[in-house]
Amino acid sequence: MEKLDFNLDEYLKELAQLVNIDSGSDDPEGTAQIAAYFAEKFSKMGWSVKKVKVSEAVGPCLEITNRTAAQFNMLLIGHMDTVFSKGTAKERPFSITGNRACGPGVVDMKASLLSVYYAMKHLEAQGKLQSAAVCIAFNSDEEKSSAYSRPWLEGLAAKSKYALVVEPARADGSMVHTRRGVGRYTIEFKGVASHSGVAPEKGISAINELAHWISGLHAVTNYELGTNVNVGVVKGGTTANTVAENAVALVDLRMKEMSEVTRIENTIKYLLDNPKTPGIKVNVKGGVTRPPMNPSPAALELCGKVDKIAERLGIDFKWIATGGGSDANITAAMGVPSIDGLGPIGGLSHTVEEYLELDSVEPRLQLLCELLAELAKEAAH
Repeated sequence: MEKLDFNLDEYLKELAQLVNIDSGSDDPEGTAQIAAYFAEKFSKMGWSVKKVKVSEAVGPCLEITNRTAAQFNMLLIGHMDTVFSKGTAKERPFSITGNRACGPGVVDMKASLLSVYYAMKHLEAQGKLQSAAVCIAFNSDEEKSSAYSRPWLEGLAAKSKYALVVEPARADGSMVHTRRGVGRYTIEFKGVASHSGVAPEKGISAINELAHWISGLHAVTNYELGTNVNVGVVKGGTTANTVAENAVALVDLRMKEMSEVTRIENTIKYLLDNPKTPGIKVNVKGGVTRPPMNPSPAALELCGKVDKIAERLGIDFKWIATGGGSDANITAAMGVPSIDGLGPIGGLSHTVEEYLELDSVEPRLQLLCELLAELAKEAAH
Protein backbone atom coordinates (compact mmCIF):
# COMPACT_ATOMS: atom_id res chain seq x y z
CA MET A 1 0.00 0.00 0.00
CA GLU A 2 1.10 3.55 -0.66
CA LYS A 3 2.38 5.55 2.28
CA LEU A 4 -0.29 7.52 4.04
CA ASP A 5 -0.93 11.10 3.07
CA PHE A 6 -0.99 12.09 6.71
CA ASN A 7 -0.52 15.43 8.45
CA LEU A 8 -0.16 15.08 12.21
CA ASP A 9 -0.79 18.77 12.86
CA GLU A 10 -4.17 18.59 11.12
CA TYR A 11 -5.01 15.40 12.99
CA LEU A 12 -4.17 17.05 16.32
CA LYS A 13 -6.32 20.08 15.56
CA GLU A 14 -9.28 17.78 15.04
CA LEU A 15 -8.39 15.72 18.10
CA ALA A 16 -8.23 18.86 20.23
CA GLN A 17 -11.74 19.75 19.14
CA LEU A 18 -13.02 16.29 20.16
CA VAL A 19 -11.20 16.16 23.50
CA ASN A 20 -12.49 19.61 24.43
CA ILE A 21 -16.07 18.35 24.21
CA ASP A 22 -17.20 16.68 27.43
CA SER A 23 -18.79 13.34 26.53
CA GLY A 24 -19.15 11.32 29.70
CA SER A 25 -21.45 8.32 29.64
CA ASP A 26 -23.97 10.30 31.72
CA ASP A 27 -23.81 13.31 29.38
CA PRO A 28 -26.12 12.52 26.44
CA GLU A 29 -25.74 16.03 25.04
CA GLY A 30 -21.96 15.72 25.00
CA THR A 31 -21.86 12.32 23.33
CA ALA A 32 -24.43 13.62 20.85
CA GLN A 33 -21.94 16.34 19.87
CA ILE A 34 -19.26 13.73 19.20
CA ALA A 35 -21.78 11.70 17.21
CA ALA A 36 -22.73 14.77 15.15
CA TYR A 37 -19.05 15.46 14.42
CA PHE A 38 -18.44 12.01 12.96
CA ALA A 39 -21.83 11.82 11.28
CA GLU A 40 -20.91 14.91 9.28
CA LYS A 41 -17.43 13.57 8.46
CA PHE A 42 -18.63 10.24 7.12
CA SER A 43 -21.66 11.71 5.35
CA LYS A 44 -19.35 13.97 3.38
CA MET A 45 -17.49 10.83 2.28
CA GLY A 46 -20.75 9.52 0.88
CA TRP A 47 -21.19 6.85 3.56
CA SER A 48 -24.54 6.06 5.13
CA VAL A 49 -24.86 7.27 8.72
CA LYS A 50 -27.65 6.06 11.00
CA LYS A 51 -28.13 7.47 14.49
CA VAL A 52 -29.32 4.71 16.81
CA LYS A 53 -31.09 5.62 20.03
CA VAL A 54 -30.54 2.78 22.51
CA SER A 55 -31.81 4.62 25.62
CA GLU A 56 -32.88 8.06 26.79
CA ALA A 57 -30.15 7.75 29.44
CA VAL A 58 -27.28 7.96 26.95
CA GLY A 59 -26.47 9.74 23.72
CA PRO A 60 -27.08 8.33 20.24
CA CYS A 61 -24.91 5.59 18.78
CA LEU A 62 -23.68 5.70 15.19
CA GLU A 63 -24.04 2.93 12.63
CA ILE A 64 -21.91 3.90 9.63
CA THR A 65 -21.72 1.82 6.45
CA ASN A 66 -20.11 2.19 3.05
CA ARG A 67 -22.91 0.25 1.34
CA THR A 68 -26.12 -1.61 1.94
CA ALA A 69 -25.31 -5.23 2.74
CA ALA A 70 -26.84 -8.26 4.43
CA GLN A 71 -23.38 -9.24 5.72
CA PHE A 72 -20.37 -7.13 6.64
CA ASN A 73 -16.83 -8.17 5.84
CA MET A 74 -15.61 -6.19 8.81
CA LEU A 75 -17.12 -4.45 11.81
CA LEU A 76 -15.09 -1.71 13.51
CA ILE A 77 -16.14 -0.68 17.00
CA GLY A 78 -15.28 2.33 19.12
CA HIS A 79 -16.94 4.34 21.87
CA MET A 80 -17.68 8.05 22.08
CA ASP A 81 -18.21 8.21 25.85
CA THR A 82 -15.58 8.84 28.51
CA VAL A 83 -15.54 8.34 32.28
CA PHE A 84 -15.16 12.06 32.98
CA SER A 85 -17.85 14.34 34.37
CA LYS A 86 -19.16 17.47 32.70
CA GLY A 87 -16.79 20.39 33.11
CA THR A 88 -13.61 18.30 33.03
CA ALA A 89 -12.62 19.46 29.54
CA LYS A 90 -12.78 23.08 30.67
CA GLU A 91 -10.69 22.32 33.75
CA ARG A 92 -7.94 20.55 31.80
CA PRO A 93 -8.39 20.94 28.05
CA PHE A 94 -6.36 19.26 25.33
CA SER A 95 -2.65 20.00 25.64
CA ILE A 96 0.65 18.82 24.18
CA THR A 97 3.89 18.42 26.06
CA GLY A 98 6.79 16.92 24.14
CA ASN A 99 5.66 13.69 22.49
CA ARG A 100 2.44 13.42 24.46
CA ALA A 101 -1.05 14.83 24.08
CA CYS A 102 -3.19 14.97 27.19
CA GLY A 103 -6.82 15.62 28.05
CA PRO A 104 -9.94 13.74 29.13
CA GLY A 105 -10.53 10.82 26.78
CA VAL A 106 -7.59 11.71 24.54
CA VAL A 107 -6.54 8.07 24.11
CA ASP A 108 -9.61 6.28 25.51
CA MET A 109 -10.70 6.68 22.91
CA LYS A 110 -11.10 9.85 20.90
CA ALA A 111 -7.78 9.44 19.10
CA SER A 112 -8.91 5.96 18.04
CA LEU A 113 -12.22 7.26 16.70
CA LEU A 114 -10.40 9.86 14.66
CA SER A 115 -7.95 7.25 13.37
CA VAL A 116 -10.86 5.12 12.15
CA TYR A 117 -12.14 8.08 10.13
CA TYR A 118 -8.67 8.79 8.71
CA ALA A 119 -8.24 5.13 7.79
CA MET A 120 -11.55 4.98 5.94
CA LYS A 121 -10.92 8.28 4.18
CA HIS A 122 -7.54 6.99 2.97
CA LEU A 123 -8.84 3.60 1.85
CA GLU A 124 -11.86 5.12 0.14
CA ALA A 125 -9.63 7.53 -1.81
CA GLN A 126 -7.49 4.59 -2.95
CA GLY A 127 -10.49 2.51 -3.96
CA LYS A 128 -9.46 -0.24 -1.56
CA LEU A 129 -12.96 -0.84 -0.18
CA GLN A 130 -14.83 -1.39 -3.43
CA SER A 131 -15.24 -5.11 -2.79
CA ALA A 132 -15.91 -4.92 0.93
CA ALA A 133 -18.96 -4.14 3.03
CA VAL A 134 -17.81 -2.18 6.08
CA CYS A 135 -19.75 -1.25 9.20
CA ILE A 136 -18.50 1.14 11.86
CA ALA A 137 -20.26 1.16 15.22
CA PHE A 138 -19.57 4.03 17.61
CA ASN A 139 -21.49 3.59 20.87
CA SER A 140 -22.10 5.95 23.75
CA ASP A 141 -22.19 3.74 26.84
CA GLU A 142 -19.11 1.49 26.64
CA GLU A 143 -17.74 2.89 29.89
CA LYS A 144 -20.92 1.55 31.51
CA SER A 145 -20.35 -1.94 30.08
CA SER A 146 -22.43 -1.12 26.98
CA ALA A 147 -25.52 -1.86 29.05
CA TYR A 148 -27.89 -0.25 26.55
CA SER A 149 -26.01 -0.73 23.29
CA ARG A 150 -25.18 -4.41 23.72
CA PRO A 151 -28.22 -5.80 21.82
CA TRP A 152 -27.46 -3.44 18.94
CA LEU A 153 -23.79 -4.48 18.89
CA GLU A 154 -24.75 -8.15 19.03
CA GLY A 155 -27.04 -7.65 16.05
CA LEU A 156 -24.23 -6.11 14.02
CA ALA A 157 -21.74 -8.78 15.11
CA ALA A 158 -24.15 -11.53 14.06
CA LYS A 159 -23.77 -10.45 10.43
CA SER A 160 -20.04 -9.62 10.45
CA LYS A 161 -17.09 -11.78 9.43
CA TYR A 162 -14.55 -9.97 11.62
CA ALA A 163 -14.77 -7.57 14.54
CA LEU A 164 -11.99 -5.05 15.04
CA VAL A 165 -12.22 -3.08 18.27
CA VAL A 166 -10.10 0.03 18.09
CA GLU A 167 -9.44 0.62 21.77
CA PRO A 168 -5.97 2.14 22.31
CA ALA A 169 -2.91 -0.06 22.30
CA ARG A 170 -1.32 -0.56 25.71
CA ALA A 171 1.40 1.76 26.97
CA ASP A 172 4.04 -0.70 25.70
CA GLY A 173 2.31 -1.00 22.32
CA SER A 174 0.64 -4.35 23.04
CA MET A 175 -2.64 -5.35 21.44
CA VAL A 176 -5.31 -7.56 23.02
CA HIS A 177 -6.68 -10.95 22.00
CA THR A 178 -7.95 -12.13 25.40
CA ARG A 179 -10.09 -10.36 27.98
CA ARG A 180 -11.71 -11.64 31.14
CA GLY A 181 -15.46 -11.38 31.54
CA VAL A 182 -17.05 -8.85 33.85
CA GLY A 183 -19.94 -9.09 36.29
CA ARG A 184 -21.45 -6.37 38.48
CA TYR A 185 -23.74 -6.86 41.47
CA THR A 186 -25.49 -4.51 43.88
CA ILE A 187 -26.39 -6.21 47.17
CA GLU A 188 -28.79 -4.41 49.50
CA PHE A 189 -29.25 -5.35 53.17
CA LYS A 190 -32.30 -4.36 55.20
CA GLY A 191 -32.31 -4.76 58.97
CA VAL A 192 -33.91 -2.98 61.92
CA ALA A 193 -32.53 0.14 63.55
CA SER A 194 -32.17 0.33 67.32
CA HIS A 195 -30.17 2.22 69.94
CA SER A 196 -26.96 0.24 70.42
CA GLY A 197 -26.69 1.25 74.07
CA VAL A 198 -30.28 1.09 75.24
CA ALA A 199 -31.77 -1.79 73.20
CA PRO A 200 -29.18 -3.45 70.97
CA GLU A 201 -31.04 -6.76 71.15
CA LYS A 202 -33.99 -5.19 69.31
CA GLY A 203 -31.87 -4.27 66.32
CA ILE A 204 -30.97 -6.29 63.24
CA SER A 205 -27.65 -5.11 61.87
CA ALA A 206 -27.43 -4.80 58.10
CA ILE A 207 -23.71 -4.16 58.45
CA ASN A 208 -23.18 -7.40 60.37
CA GLU A 209 -24.69 -9.40 57.51
CA LEU A 210 -22.76 -7.38 54.97
CA ALA A 211 -19.52 -8.33 56.71
CA HIS A 212 -20.30 -12.04 56.35
CA TRP A 213 -21.07 -11.55 52.65
CA ILE A 214 -17.76 -9.82 52.07
CA SER A 215 -15.86 -12.79 53.48
CA GLY A 216 -18.02 -15.28 51.60
CA LEU A 217 -17.69 -13.53 48.24
CA HIS A 218 -13.96 -12.88 48.48
CA ALA A 219 -13.42 -16.55 49.31
CA VAL A 220 -14.61 -17.45 45.80
CA THR A 221 -11.54 -15.81 44.23
CA ASN A 222 -9.28 -18.28 42.45
CA TYR A 223 -6.42 -16.64 40.60
CA GLU A 224 -5.34 -19.90 38.97
CA LEU A 225 -8.75 -20.12 37.29
CA GLY A 226 -8.66 -16.44 36.40
CA THR A 227 -11.54 -15.61 38.73
CA ASN A 228 -11.68 -12.86 41.30
CA VAL A 229 -14.45 -11.16 43.23
CA ASN A 230 -14.00 -7.71 44.70
CA VAL A 231 -16.41 -5.96 47.05
CA GLY A 232 -15.28 -2.52 46.01
CA VAL A 233 -17.79 -0.20 47.68
CA VAL A 234 -19.68 -0.59 50.97
CA LYS A 235 -22.09 1.84 52.57
CA GLY A 236 -24.30 1.55 55.62
CA GLY A 237 -25.48 2.79 58.95
CA THR A 238 -26.13 6.26 60.30
CA THR A 239 -24.31 6.74 63.60
CA ALA A 240 -21.92 4.72 65.73
CA ASN A 241 -24.54 4.19 68.43
CA THR A 242 -27.28 2.99 66.10
CA VAL A 243 -27.69 -0.60 64.91
CA ALA A 244 -27.50 -0.24 61.16
CA GLU A 245 -30.85 -0.61 59.41
CA ASN A 246 -29.43 -0.41 55.87
CA ALA A 247 -26.24 -1.35 54.06
CA VAL A 248 -25.22 -1.88 50.45
CA ALA A 249 -22.26 -3.47 48.68
CA LEU A 250 -21.12 -2.95 45.09
CA VAL A 251 -19.35 -6.04 43.76
CA ASP A 252 -17.11 -6.59 40.75
CA LEU A 253 -16.58 -10.05 39.25
CA ARG A 254 -13.89 -11.03 36.73
CA MET A 255 -13.68 -14.48 35.15
CA LYS A 256 -11.81 -16.21 32.36
CA GLU A 257 -14.51 -18.84 31.76
CA MET A 258 -18.31 -18.48 31.83
CA SER A 259 -18.52 -21.73 33.82
CA GLU A 260 -17.18 -19.77 36.80
CA VAL A 261 -20.30 -17.64 36.85
CA THR A 262 -22.27 -20.66 38.06
CA ARG A 263 -19.88 -21.09 40.97
CA ILE A 264 -20.21 -17.41 41.90
CA GLU A 265 -23.99 -17.45 41.70
CA ASN A 266 -24.17 -20.66 43.73
CA THR A 267 -22.21 -18.86 46.44
CA ILE A 268 -24.63 -15.93 46.29
CA LYS A 269 -27.58 -18.34 46.60
CA TYR A 270 -25.94 -20.06 49.59
CA LEU A 271 -25.43 -16.72 51.34
CA LEU A 272 -29.05 -15.78 50.64
CA ASP A 273 -30.35 -19.09 52.00
CA ASN A 274 -28.07 -19.13 55.06
CA PRO A 275 -28.02 -15.67 56.66
CA LYS A 276 -25.84 -15.14 59.71
CA THR A 277 -28.11 -12.38 61.03
CA PRO A 278 -31.64 -13.56 61.96
CA GLY A 279 -34.38 -11.42 60.46
CA ILE A 280 -32.18 -9.77 57.83
CA LYS A 281 -33.52 -9.12 54.31
CA VAL A 282 -31.14 -9.21 51.35
CA ASN A 283 -31.75 -8.17 47.75
CA VAL A 284 -29.26 -8.98 44.97
CA LYS A 285 -29.32 -7.16 41.63
CA GLY A 286 -27.01 -7.49 38.65
CA GLY A 287 -25.15 -10.19 36.79
CA VAL A 288 -22.63 -10.67 34.00
CA THR A 289 -22.21 -7.52 31.92
CA ARG A 290 -19.46 -8.78 29.61
CA PRO A 291 -18.75 -12.42 28.76
CA PRO A 292 -15.07 -13.47 28.59
CA MET A 293 -13.16 -13.00 25.35
CA ASN A 294 -11.03 -16.04 24.58
CA PRO A 295 -9.42 -16.27 21.13
CA SER A 296 -10.86 -18.81 18.71
CA PRO A 297 -8.64 -20.42 16.04
CA ALA A 298 -10.09 -17.92 13.56
CA ALA A 299 -9.22 -15.03 15.90
CA LEU A 300 -5.65 -16.32 16.25
CA GLU A 301 -5.45 -16.50 12.47
CA LEU A 302 -6.53 -12.86 12.36
CA CYS A 303 -3.80 -12.06 14.89
CA GLY A 304 -1.34 -13.73 12.51
CA LYS A 305 -2.39 -11.37 9.72
CA VAL A 306 -1.68 -8.41 11.99
CA ASP A 307 1.70 -9.91 12.94
CA LYS A 308 2.79 -10.14 9.30
CA ILE A 309 1.72 -6.58 8.51
CA ALA A 310 3.42 -5.24 11.64
CA GLU A 311 6.63 -7.06 10.77
CA ARG A 312 6.56 -5.57 7.28
CA LEU A 313 6.04 -2.10 8.74
CA GLY A 314 8.72 -2.53 11.39
CA ILE A 315 6.25 -2.30 14.27
CA ASP A 316 7.27 -4.36 17.28
CA PHE A 317 4.45 -5.39 19.61
CA LYS A 318 2.97 -8.39 21.41
CA TRP A 319 -0.47 -9.82 22.07
CA ILE A 320 -1.65 -9.84 25.66
CA ALA A 321 -4.48 -11.02 27.88
CA THR A 322 -6.05 -8.45 30.18
CA GLY A 323 -8.58 -8.38 32.97
CA GLY A 324 -10.37 -5.32 31.64
CA GLY A 325 -13.48 -5.62 29.50
CA SER A 326 -14.42 -3.98 26.21
CA ASP A 327 -16.92 -4.39 23.39
CA ALA A 328 -14.64 -7.11 22.01
CA ASN A 329 -16.01 -9.33 24.79
CA ILE A 330 -19.44 -8.97 23.23
CA THR A 331 -18.41 -9.73 19.66
CA ALA A 332 -16.17 -12.65 20.64
CA ALA A 333 -19.03 -14.20 22.60
CA MET A 334 -21.08 -14.06 19.39
CA GLY A 335 -18.47 -16.33 17.78
CA VAL A 336 -16.99 -13.55 15.63
CA PRO A 337 -13.18 -13.51 15.30
CA SER A 338 -12.31 -10.42 17.34
CA ILE A 339 -9.18 -8.48 18.17
CA ASP A 340 -8.68 -5.34 20.21
CA GLY A 341 -6.19 -2.57 20.88
CA LEU A 342 -5.81 -1.44 17.27
CA GLY A 343 -5.69 2.24 18.16
CA PRO A 344 -2.65 4.45 18.83
CA ILE A 345 -0.51 3.99 21.93
CA GLY A 346 -1.22 5.71 25.23
CA GLY A 347 -1.76 5.13 28.90
CA LEU A 348 -3.15 6.13 32.29
CA SER A 349 -6.69 6.05 30.94
CA HIS A 350 -9.46 7.18 33.31
CA THR A 351 -7.02 9.42 35.19
CA VAL A 352 -6.01 13.07 35.11
CA GLU A 353 -2.71 11.97 33.53
CA GLU A 354 -4.22 10.13 30.53
CA TYR A 355 -1.96 10.55 27.50
CA LEU A 356 -1.48 9.74 23.82
CA GLU A 357 1.95 9.00 22.33
CA LEU A 358 2.09 11.30 19.30
CA ASP A 359 4.70 9.32 17.40
CA SER A 360 2.45 6.24 17.53
CA VAL A 361 -0.46 7.79 15.65
CA GLU A 362 0.80 7.43 12.08
CA PRO A 363 2.40 3.96 12.40
CA ARG A 364 -0.72 2.50 14.05
CA LEU A 365 -2.91 4.20 11.46
CA GLN A 366 -0.81 2.65 8.70
CA LEU A 367 -1.15 -0.75 10.37
CA LEU A 368 -4.92 -0.36 10.61
CA CYS A 369 -5.17 0.71 6.97
CA GLU A 370 -3.14 -2.24 5.73
CA LEU A 371 -5.14 -4.72 7.79
CA LEU A 372 -8.42 -3.33 6.48
CA ALA A 373 -7.10 -3.37 2.92
CA GLU A 374 -6.06 -7.01 3.26
CA LEU A 375 -9.44 -8.02 4.66
CA ALA A 376 -11.15 -6.11 1.87
CA LYS A 377 -8.98 -7.89 -0.69
CA GLU A 378 -10.03 -11.23 0.79
CA ALA A 379 -13.65 -10.20 0.37
CA ALA A 380 -13.13 -9.83 -3.37
CA HIS A 381 -12.29 -13.54 -3.75
